[in-house]
Amino acid sequence: MGSTSAHNNEGVGRRDLIKRSAALGLLAIPTMSFLSACASGDGGSENKVEKGKKTAKNPLGVNETAQLEVVIFDGGFGTQYAKDAVAVFEKTYPKAPKVKFSATQKIQSVLQPRFNQGSPPDLIDNSGAEQMDMGVLVGKKQLADLTPLLDAASIDDPNKKVRDTLRPGIVEMGQFDGSPVWVFYYAYTIYGVWYSQKALDGLDAAYPETWDDMLAVCEKAKKKGIAGWTYAGKHPYYIPFSLYPMIAKVGGREVLDAIDNLEPNAWEHPAVKACFEAYYELFKKGYILRGTPGLDHIQSQTAWTEGKALFIPNGSWVENEAAKTMPKDFNLAVSAPSGIDSSDKMPFGTMWASGGEPFIVPANAKNPAGGMEQLRIMLSEASSKNFTSQVKSLTAFNGGTEGIELTPGLKSGVAALDKAGENVVNPRLQDWYVALQKEKIGVGGIGEMMAGRLTPAEAIKKIQRFADEAAKDDSIKHYKHQ
Repeated sequence: MGSTSAHNNEGVGRRDLIKRSAALGLLAIPTMSFLSACASGDGGSENKVEKGKKTAKNPLGVNETAQLEVVIFDGGFGTQYAKDAVAVFEKTYPKAPKVKFSATQKIQSVLQPRFNQGSPPDLIDNSGAEQMDMGVLVGKKQLADLTPLLDAASIDDPNKKVRDTLRPGIVEMGQFDGSPVWVFYYAYTIYGVWYSQKALDGLDAAYPETWDDMLAVCEKAKKKGIAGWTYAGKHPYYIPFSLYPMIAKVGGREVLDAIDNLEPNAWEHPAVKACFEAYYELFKKGYILRGTPGLDHIQSQTAWTEGKALFIPNGSWVENEAAKTMPKDFNLAVSAPSGIDSSDKMPFGTMWASGGEPFIVPANAKNPAGGMEQLRIMLSEASSKNFTSQVKSLTAFNGGTEGIELTPGLKSGVAALDKAGENVVNPRLQDWYVALQKEKIGVGGIGEMMAGRLTPAEAIKKIQRFADEAAKDDSIKHYKHQ
């Protein structure tokens, strides 16, 4: 998402939605702009630096004297982890000029013109409200295949390829249309229902595994003047972080696959209906914090950390993003979503966890080998530990927690992952169809339902229409689960 799949402590975060009119304009621009860029051919190939000699220490053949340019999204994870990794690159390649490093929240505004001109940076953290649409980038052949990075020797063990050091599913997430890997998701995000264990203990309640139990806990909280739920009302595409895995739990992961594939009537599955009706009950019974539809992600998180609401759907970046307002004894925890009842197809513990913070190397980058090398450095155990220590989130590197004292939220997240086992789902809408997921399904459908302006049946009908329109739109490149 991703956020993760994320964010900015000043209120304009990774998943902030662009104002409607601006969003429609921005989201319409990439298709035409990238079409024109592709029509001009491989404009950046003439400017590529010469490749260096491949050696055991330089498996990607990085030109040791070439300039590297890196652009990072300045969100909830901050930028220090990236600066630290850049310092390692500079130490490794002392003959190269100082790395050109910059950070921005306006990825699309800043970088889209450079893509069009054929002169993009070498490595980009493509995240935030102005995230460039990955589906469009892949479809217009604007990205380099990262397979050479994955097949290169890892930093820590030259006998292991980078791909062999990664968490399950990371490589597959970057594959949009077959074997090439176009996107590398660096963070590993745990999505679910986040809460204060202290607050739950104060109600003498356990985390609810069924929806009847969820409603009972919310009623208990209501009697004490605490709302059951809040969420980022201005950015309701946060709600799927718990709603989508609940749909999978109730109906099976194939329901989410059908939704991702834009199949006819996918949203009309009984599991979708059951889960939409369950969430709508939160509104009908008054269990949602008053004013939530008008709150952004920071405001909703602040209300939640202040104890005004028990539960919030979010990703694991929330521990870092909400740190300023989170009491020391908050005892942050996360759980997989509650189900409906024992008839659910998947067990309690089924959750959404996947790669987040998507990094890309543009096809027309001057120094693509340097961009991949920077990622290889970031995937060392040392860089991974540094990221986890700084931002309280896991990375794609399968490890990197040894010797680190895990924070409450991260410890809870790791435990939730262990409980989930193989029952981890990974919806792809937010990667394949950014505009559809955020603006249409999130704001136009789910957000309207949770604010009480649509019934579940009306929301489902509207969302199915959005999905059908996207499926029939020949200007959009379509993807399917393999």
